[in-house]
Amino acid sequence: MKKIIFAIAFFTMLMAHAQMFNPVKWSASVEKISETEYVLIASATIESGWHLYSQDVPKDGPIPTTFSYDIQNEAFQLLDKTIEEAGHTVYDSVFEMQIKYFENSTVFKQKIKKLGEETQLNGLVEFMACNDVSCTAPTEEILVFNLPGQNVLEKSAVPSDQPEAKIVTPEVATTPKETTKGLWSIFFIAFLSGFAALLTPCVFPMIPMTVSFFTKQSKTKIAGIKNAIVYGLSIIGIYVLLGTAVTGIFGADALNALATNVWFNISFFLLLVIFAVSFLGAFEIMLPNSWANKVDSKADKGGLLGIFFMALALAIVSFSCTGPIVGTLLVEAASKGGLAPIIGMLGFSLAIALPFALFAAFPGWLNSLPRSGGWLNTVKVVLGFLELALAFKFLSQADLVLQTHLLEREVFLAIWIAIFGTMALYLFGKIQLPHDSPLTHISVGRLSLGILVLSFTLYMIPGLWGAPLNLISAFPPPQNYSESPYGVGYSKTIQEGSAAIGNHDNLPEGAHLLAPHDIVAFNDYNKGLAYARQIGKPVMIDFTGWACVNCRKMEQNVWPNPNILNILKNEVVLISLYVDDKRPLHDDEVVDSALRPGKKLKYIGQKWSELQTIKYKANSQPFYVLMDHDEANLIEPIAYTPDVESYHNWLKEGISKFK
Repeated sequence: MKKIIFAIAFFTMLMAHAQMFNPVKWSASVEKISETEYVLIASATIESGWHLYSQDVPKDGPIPTTFSYDIQNEAFQLLDKTIEEAGHTVYDSVFEMQIKYFENSTVFKQKIKKLGEETQLNGLVEFMACNDVSCTAPTEEILVFNLPGQNVLEKSAVPSDQPEAKIVTPEVATTPKETTKGLWSIFFIAFLSGFAALLTPCVFPMIPMTVSFFTKQSKTKIAGIKNAIVYGLSIIGIYVLLGTAVTGIFGADALNALATNVWFNISFFLLLVIFAVSFLGAFEIMLPNSWANKVDSKADKGGLLGIFFMALALAIVSFSCTGPIVGTLLVEAASKGGLAPIIGMLGFSLAIALPFALFAAFPGWLNSLPRSGGWLNTVKVVLGFLELALAFKFLSQADLVLQTHLLEREVFLAIWIAIFGTMALYLFGKIQLPHDSPLTHISVGRLSLGILVLSFTLYMIPGLWGAPLNLISAFPPPQNYSESPYGVGYSKTIQEGSAAIGNHDNLPEGAHLLAPHDIVAFNDYNKGLAYARQIGKPVMIDFTGWACVNCRKMEQNVWPNPNILNILKNEVVLISLYVDDKRPLHDDEVVDSALRPGKKLKYIGQKWSELQTIKYKANSQPFYVLMDHDEANLIEPIAYTPDVESYHNWLKEGISKFK
């Protein structure tokens, strides 16, 4: 809570959340002892903040690191056990017990004897890595040892016919390819946000002033260009430093535990509302004038250091316009994790710095710049409307976690329709705000933007009557969290003969219809399992969360596929367990925590979260499990799988094993 207060106080330092997509990297090498004896060396490089567990851990602890070797052809013989380094034996805050683990890097060695002519031995390492707040799923990785070679394999060299192990982290399981795609998305959004900030009254007028200063104060044109480039690089450096500082101060996984925290979401809702009201013209958020004066005095010294302080002065003076954008951007980047805050600040600052360098190189372009005027305030107001709309996303997440049903889907959409509808009226000149200039006519650009916003507003209106609105599926509450899950004035009942529940007219005890797909679902593990045994179908457990964006994407974009929907309705019994459900358990259900001795499980979400952690050694959502009536897995569980074909194949393969 202290971190949240600190973040709000300083606005732009809004935390960073890193998903360590691959915290442990393995390599294999071999040492030769004699003509027949060798030492296999498995080296692990561990990301900062993470740790890898020993081969020997206490009962009910994490998955130990284990090695197995392919010696079935009797070409090799294992001599003794795999030995490990000393490591650290400390109190583990995740499992709350004394556990031995390794940090930064470690080495495991296995002595073998060569009996035949084979020169290659395959090994398999299974491991689990944790940091202070989360753990990866149990992960397997293939190691190939070539005798008597050197280092022969990193993860990228795993044979193509072997499935690549995926690290599962809170909320989303991401492959390196998806990680790169996510960072590019953040960079692109931040770049556009930088251009939006550039077109505000605090920044845009500074372009001709600053470029004119450099060209007049520089003895030659080349010197002017050089100074302007240094100025642009200084701007980039300042904002990238901010992103780096946020990541370093708040830690790589500071938001893992806060992603579904009610106070976290409410705090950012209030923060973004303040930003929005400021942009709409009620007041200005400004840093102390003494800061700008002090920095400005440093800029007068000249030289490269003076240019840097000029860039810093720009950042401070323009804070009333850029601060809210930077703050919002950092919040969104935090949800992506990892390097996203740094990448975001790089894209944002690059968009601001480019015009200064380009106009310094080509001063004649300044004549083509539009004159400062009321249009700059229009940009600022539009950003205010967008900030206000985004604020309700955080309030919605808090409402979902608490299950108060105060901000159901219809209410959320009504608010967004009102916000964007008002924005459209503003763009058409029907509404004026405090700092607007008199509007004698509407430009083509403003008219075009108004039509676009109005079209988006009209697009959302059918959502009040049950339309899925796939274009914005990640923002509003899910369709089943609404006053009328099937649309206003319409409801559905179970049809006689429905394959989903056999030949029963009524829902089984403890079940409900998951709207709008009409999937019979349970929110209680034991009741769902009992029903599956009764009708002879496999169980699909859906570890989900009310505030889980990727869960909603799966439910709205993947589950409606006819092939998948048919399976979920007719071939499995769905048990949806919400790990962030903050509703209290009944008194007779409150039990001691198996993971945290001395503590009680008081909330429904805690019960299901502990079940997932203990049984599956994972805590990510969504997380899907197919199991039989003996609670044994039919197939390896999977996490977020947006590819419809892959998800369908996983379902079919698991169900075929049950049959």
